[in-house]
Formats: sequence, structure tokens, C-alpha cells
Amino acid sequence: MSDWYARLGPALRRLPAETAHRLALTALEHGLVPAPARGQDPILRVTAFGRELPNPVGLAAGFDKNARVFARMPGLGFGFAEIGGVTPRPQAGNPRPRLFRLEEDRALINRMGFNNDGLDAVAARLGKRRRDGQFLVANLAANADSAEPADDFVVLTRRLAPLVELVVVDVSCPNTANGKVFQRHEPLDDLLTRLAAVRGTTAMALKVSPDLSDAEKADIVSLALEHRIEGMVVANTTVERPSTLRSKARGERGGLSGPPLKEMALKLLGEVYRASAGKLTLIGVGGVESGEDAYQRIRAGATLVQLYTALVYHGPLLIPRIKAELAYLLRRDGFGAVAEAVGADHSLQPA
Repeated sequence: MSDWYARLGPALRRLPAETAHRLALTALEHGLVPAPARGQDPILRVTAFGRELPNPVGLAAGFDKNARVFARMPGLGFGFAEIGGVTPRPQAGNPRPRLFRLEEDRALINRMGFNNDGLDAVAARLGKRRRDGQFLVANLAANADSAEPADDFVVLTRRLAPLVELVVVDVSCPNTANGKVFQRHEPLDDLLTRLAAVRGTTAMALKVSPDLSDAEKADIVSLALEHRIEGMVVANTTVERPSTLRSKARGERGGLSGPPLKEMALKLLGEVYRASAGKLTLIGVGGVESGEDAYQRIRAGATLVQLYTALVYHGPLLIPRIKAELAYLLRRDGFGAVAEAVGADHSLQPA
């Protein structure tokens, strides 16, 4: 299939970023986005969180905030998809403009502020989903004005955990008042104790920031293991601004995503893998835009990888390209499956 996005993408990027995003969602809802050829390379099959996925490449949170198009993602070649972040009450988010393209850096800065339709609307859509084997993830977030953000996560987990295969507790958003409350030991310890009582058998992961201190990294990993959290999403956007940024929008406030985040997220991924002795199932995200990027994340300790920003610049036909490159790299290096390559860059000491 010809890369139609190479022709259409530049026109879309002349529109305001949120307008282009809305158009993309509408096109997906109406089946107007051409799907790549079907078929999955068997070397890409992977088991994560007790489920078998056709491949390890997933859609990150933030694209399908309101669970409108998740059912279209397998047709685009994704092995799994994450909806949200979802808050208990509908939330307008921060004032516009709040999403900025950094064209020269193939990056984005966002300060969206978890704008979404709220729990009731999202739960209603998820309640209608066909349980056809798709691995679906829900990203949970507290309302920005919530006086008791832990209560928000309890309510969200109780409602959404039965409707998806994995819930992600987002404790690392840089764009809302309650976005980082649970990066401290006592609040996170209490939260995870409470969530254990309501999540049932659904797997859970924490989404962490690349801006953590060494002490915060160690503490969050320790608490995740102590509370038997199954995984971690590494990493969220960063408030740091690398000196290599060239785009005019580089000074905008918010979280930076895309290739400038790549090395920071990759480094944190390896640190979390080693600190957890490989006991957590890791999802690597942040700057993934090629099969080589995905392969690096897997070798650093990720079982799954995610992307979002790369779709803005490369379009959905990027997904089959990443998968083909990843399959080639696995075979080139003598691996027979994704699982064999997970953490290959590290030598863990026996427990």
C-alpha cells in the first residue's frame, strides 16, 4: 500500500493540532483510514499480564481519551491500545492552546490537563465492547480539582477494571494539580493498599515520570513490588527541555514527547528493569518511532512498547513498518521470540 499519509500529513499539520486530532478520530470512527495488509509475523507474539498479544506495539494514552476508536486499532496493526486518561467527572482540561507541534524535532509539547468525557461516558462505551481478544488498557487519573484524589482512583478502578485487561494508574502527569501527588511514599503506599481491595483480578501498572529523582525511582519500584503491582509504564512526558530542541515552540509549558525524550526514557526503563530484577512487566514509551527504537526498549527490559507522537509525523502506516523492522532485528540477533530479547542488555543477579 502506498503511504497516503506522506501526501495528507503535511496538510493536516497546517491545521491547529487539536483540530487535526479531532479529524483523525472522526475519520477512524467512520472507517475512513485505510488499513494495512492483514497478517502477523509469529515471531512478534508476546505474553504480557497473563494474556497473549499478536505483537508488542501499542497505542499510548492520550490519543483515544474517550474510548471512541479503540476497536479500530487492531486493524491498523497495533497489538494493544490504551484509552484515557479518564477522570471520575468530565474535565475540560487546561485553556487552549495547549498542544504544540515541534516540527523540526518531530516532537510535541502538551498541557492538555486530562480533558475527557468522564467515567460514566467512557464506561458506557467500554461496556459495549466486543470481547474479541483485543488487549485493552485504561489510563486512570484524578480530577484536577479533587480534594481526595485517592478516592478518584478507587472509584475509577472499581468501575473500569472489569471492562479492560489492564488498568494504568497515572501518577506522573505534569499538567494537573493532582498529577504528581502520588510520587511521594506515603500517599502512594496508601493508594496501592486501597486499590488492591477493589481491582479484583485485573492487572495493574503504574505510569511514571522521567523526571524522578533517584530516590523516587527506587521508592516507587519498591512499593510496586511490595503491593504486587504487575507492571510499569516508562515513561510519561518530561518537563525538561534538551538543548538540542530547534522548534519555536520549545519554550511552551507542558510535557515534551517524541524523539527528544527517547534517551531519557530508555535510561529510566533500564534502571527500573534492574531495580525490579525483571519482576515487573514494563511498557516502554517515549520517542518510539522505528523498529530499532522498539527493539532497544525490549532489550532494555520492556515486554511491550507504545507510541503516539510518531503517528503525528509518520501516520498509521508506521505501525507495520515498525513491526517488520522489529521482526528482522530479532531474527538477525538470533532471537526466536520477543520474550527472549527482553532485558538482553542487562545481566541480572539471581534473586
